[in-house]
Amino acid sequence: MPEKSQATRAGTRPGGRSARVRAAVVAATLAELAEKGYDQLTVEAICHRADVNKSTVYRRWGGVDGLIADALALSADQPWPIPDTGNVDEDIQLIAQEVYATFTDPDLRTAPTALIGAALRSDLGAAALSAFFTARHQQAAEVVTRAVEQGQLPDGIDPVELIRAATAPLYHRLFITGEPLDERAPHRAAAAALLAARAGLFNRAEAEP
Repeated sequence: MPEKSQATRAGTRPGGRSARVRAAVVAATLAELAEKGYDQLTVEAICHRADVNKSTVYRRWGGVDGLIADALALSADQPWPIPDTGNVDEDIQLIAQEVYATFTDPDLRTAPTALIGAALRSDLGAAALSAFFTARHQQAAEVVTRAVEQGQLPDGIDPVELIRAATAPLYHRLFITGEPLDERAPHRAAAAALLAARAGLFNRAEAEP
């Protein structure tokens, strides 16, 4: 669909007052998205909520699509606790459970669900969403790398592929089919991914000579 804005420079990471302005504007963007959705999202409403001048937002973000992209970029920069129970099966279960909890808890799901939904309707947002998931998958893949080093998983596994497989069924039902998620869904997804990994289905392809 046509963009609501031109390219933005929101990927920069300023500090001080500029960082505070960024945080306030992103928070306002998320709040407006959660309350009104993408179709009713306006720079004017975001500026009013964040108490920021419109010229600042247009100059720095270009428009609402730039704001959506930067909200995802800022989220990707936030620290995310990686489980370390000493057992890779439990760690992968906890990662899948985190996705389930975030998108099914009434107190947690509104903003991230609205943000992802909006990103899927914007070229800038879609690119930022892809970068967000790439960052999250790489962070979570630490548990797989650690498990291989400890002998809990065989050598040759692509850590990111295992993480994708453990979480993709949940995102598919949340954002593609709209099917409800029950409490067993994250456990099934994690267990299936681990079985596939131990069967060699996520092994890296050997380089051709």
